[in-house]
Amino acid sequence: MRVAILDDYQHVALASAKWPDAEITVFTEHISRTEAFVRALAPFDVIVAMRERTPFSDERLSLLPNLKLLVTTGMANASIDMAAARERGITVCGTGGSKSATAELTWGLILAVARHIPEEDQRMKSAGGAGGAAVANGWQRTIGTGLGGKRLGIVGLGFQGRQVAKIGRALGMKLLAWSQNLDPAKAEKAHARPVTKSELFSQADVVTVHYKLSERSIGLVGAAELGMMKPTAYLINTSRGPIVDEAALVAALRSGAIAGAGLDVYDTEPLPLSHPLRRLPNVVLTPHLGYVTDDTYEVFYGEAAEDIAAFAKGEPIRVLN
Repeated sequence: MRVAILDDYQHVALASAKWPDAEITVFTEHISRTEAFVRALAPFDVIVAMRERTPFSDERLSLLPNLKLLVTTGMANASIDMAAARERGITVCGTGGSKSATAELTWGLILAVARHIPEEDQRMKSAGGAGGAAVANGWQRTIGTGLGGKRLGIVGLGFQGRQVAKIGRALGMKLLAWSQNLDPAKAEKAHARPVTKSELFSQADVVTVHYKLSERSIGLVGAAELGMMKPTAYLINTSRGPIVDEAALVAALRSGAIAGAGLDVYDTEPLPLSHPLRRLPNVVLTPHLGYVTDDTYEVFYGEAAEDIAAFAKGEPIRVLN
């Protein structure tokens, strides 16, 4: 078998698992253009895709005549046309993943924006120049926002949302929850008060998004929702970029309509160098690190290797289509 492993940015795929006997090629740079995608991947029997970085549409799948097995890290991938793969005889398999990594990063972003951690870190490291002793030493220039007693608005109370809720409750925050099909009993079990969408956005001091990407969730948080938020409130998105209207968010951050944002996901990834989000002082950015931990990669790549070995034996596992 010829196996392609995509988007191994950190060069860790081969060392993270015991791979089956195969001709393995690792791609460490993202392939975005379809022409380059086909030229690079047409020879392969098996492709291992990292999350939803690379789209596998019906058109793209039709241009990969040798492809027999497509493995995605995680047990869901909105970038793969599952029906088209099935019709073309391509088996799609998944893997497990971390249960806590994304929730942990969510809280990293919340604390970073609320307490201005990146800003103060950089100020201390680049201190010097004119001014008083404290100013010259980069000492205490911002005033943070305490979270105890504040309202945490959770958009989507699925597994990740509930994990985030646990930590919010431990910090003494009041929990609000909304989704299009929120079960009040599940909200109560998570110690969150079910509210309407407008109540959540207008009352929360921190709004955090934990929603699955679908046609109906694209633009779920738009100009109207951002306009409801307090000027002292923060928006956090570790779910999927298109769920938040990026242009509306940039406008809200520029105007001071909201205090700031913490973002791990974007419409286009990697985020273009020219993107205005890279230049806004009131936003903390991370490069889609929600799942990027050593233990997660061991599961991702370890189970991807298991998927390939099982498929080679004619006994595929964790089949998604």
